[in-house]
Amino acid sequence: MGKLGEAAVQRHTHDCSIEKALNVIGGKWSFLVIRELTHGKKRFGELKSAIHDVSSKSLSDTLRHLQEKNILIRKAYATVPPTVEYELTEKGQSLQTIIHEMKKWGKEWANEKSGTL
Repeated sequence: MGKLGEAAVQRHTHDCSIEKALNVIGGKWSFLVIRELTHGKKRFGELKSAIHDVSSKSLSDTLRHLQEKNILIRKAYATVPPTVEYELTEKGQSLQTIIHEMKKWGKEWANEKSGTL
C-alpha cells in the first residue's frame, strides 16, 4: 500500500466514532458493569456477584477505567469497614439505550446454533 493509502487508513481509524466509543467504554466487562449500574448504585461485592466469571482484578481494572472515562462515579464513605459505591454519571446513563439494544440483539441472535455466536 502506498503512502497515500496508508494515510487514508490511519485517518479513517482516528476518525471512526465506533472505535472512539469502544476506547471510552473499554472491554467486555465494561458493558456488564454498565448494565448492572443502570439499575442504580452498587457496591463492589454486588457487582462481583452479579457479573459471573469476572475476577476481582478485572472488575477493579474495569471500574477504574470507567471512572477515568467519566462513565461512573466512585463514592467512598468513611465507615468501618469502608463503604464504596459506584453509580453511573450522566455520560454513563446515556449508554442505557445501547445496552438495551445489545440485550435485545443478544436475545434474538446470540443463541443461534449457526456456529457464529
